[in-house]
Amino acid sequence: MTPALDRLTELRRALPLTAAVLFVAALAVPVWKIAFEAPQYPDGLLVELYAYPRLGGDFAEVQALNHYVGFYYPDPVFVDPNYAVHPDAIAAPEWILGPVVFLAVAAAGAFVAVAPTERKLRYGLLGQLIGATVAFVGTFAIVQYRLYQAGHALGEDAPVVGVAEFTPPLLGAYEIANISGVAWFGPGGYMTGLGFLLLVAAYLLRDSRVTAGEAVKRLRDRLGGGSDGDGSDRDRSSDEPTATADEPGAEVN
Repeated sequence: MTPALDRLTELRRALPLTAAVLFVAALAVPVWKIAFEAPQYPDGLLVELYAYPRLGGDFAEVQALNHYVGFYYPDPVFVDPNYAVHPDAIAAPEWILGPVVFLAVAAAGAFVAVAPTERKLRYGLLGQLIGATVAFVGTFAIVQYRLYQAGHALGEDAPVVGVAEFTPPLLGAYEIANISGVAWFGPGGYMTGLGFLLLVAAYLLRDSRVTAGEAVKRLRDRLGGGSDGDGSDRDRSSDEPTATADEPGAEVN
């Protein structure tokens, strides 16, 4: 039996649901971007990368620049991307699994949010947090490894010779020949990061029954210098017994 709708307003359930929405939405926008500066392009260039084999921005112009040093966009292998794949490009078949990772973590959030018991909810929050950590850290590591491969497999027929092998950072600045670049999160990357933080917060609130409305009211009261008001007893441990009039020692008003 799924929890009543009002229980879904508990932060420990609402936050994983919100994170799930963010993970799905992140698939529709770039998760990563690289800004380039080169003498040929005084206004700079921008390449945007999605969680699946697709590039946005000035990827055609940057591909022409990369050709000078023999650095090529990766080959997704199993699908045709929206750019021309060079024969010397490194293979990155796992790129097609990006949507699978995002959708799997999102589905886990929805599943955990409707856990029917306290025990299953707590274990679910822990399991999802561990799973999301492994999935996103693993993805980060794989992408960085592919960047290392690309930077250490420069084409021998590149017009500019003598360029040393290098490793473009997933996040940060680098320079190769007369081209400089800065890699950082795109909108989807920020959505993913925020979604992960919501999962952390949900786990930390695993024993709390506080709802989103109560949290907003408490924050408003604190900012306004007021008291917690109604609902202050909702942030108790989920396992803490509540006395009733039929129990020994209970007070009857």
